[in-house]
Amino acid sequence: MKLVLLGPPGAGKGTQSVRLAQHFAIPQISTGDILRKAVKDKTKLGSLAKKYMDSGTLVPDEVVIGIIRERIIEPDCKNGYILDGFPRTIAQAEALDEMLERIGTQVDHVVNISVGDKEIIKRLAGRRTCISCGAGYHILFDPPKQEGVCDRCGGKLIQRDDDKEETIRARLKVYQQQTEPLIAYYKGKHLLHSIPGEGNMEEIFSAILEALGEKSPKAGS
Repeated sequence: MKLVLLGPPGAGKGTQSVRLAQHFAIPQISTGDILRKAVKDKTKLGSLAKKYMDSGTLVPDEVVIGIIRERIIEPDCKNGYILDGFPRTIAQAEALDEMLERIGTQVDHVVNISVGDKEIIKRLAGRRTCISCGAGYHILFDPPKQEGVCDRCGGKLIQRDDDKEETIRARLKVYQQQTEPLIAYYKGKHLLHSIPGEGNMEEIFSAILEALGEKSPKAGS
């Protein structure tokens, strides 16, 4: 099962990708994680990527694709993998397709977790973080016992800058401009499964499995 996971920030991709990785016993591949590992391991491509990262510029697509190739030919990927956070643009998707074709494989499925802007803003803008111990809360879904105070250590709860509504709207705009076109791209290749991402996490997970032709954990054996 070679799977690409799409969706706007706050759609729940991270949660679902972990569940899917466990279900299929395949690795979850995060672009950020493999870039950091390549840099740490001082691979040829990792050293190249480090130059861009240190200068604060985006790592070129061809370097990222090379690092992804190095990762997916490792033994733990022989039964598949989940790409979480890549591709982000049509150019990256085309480069990924070309690279996979060269090694004689291809993406099997693309799951798009669809969530409206209003719900995304509610989810992300409600997050609070303890400045002392780093514990996370949500003012609607997981509030602290005392407003603004951490249950664990009594530290002050703050809203991170990237969780402020203005920042969230900017992130959504970037997503809509750069990544949303991938929905049509993969739909044209008959690989896309769009799953509503609003509701219970278990229901969303079951809907994804059903779209992939799998029985949900609650289904009969």
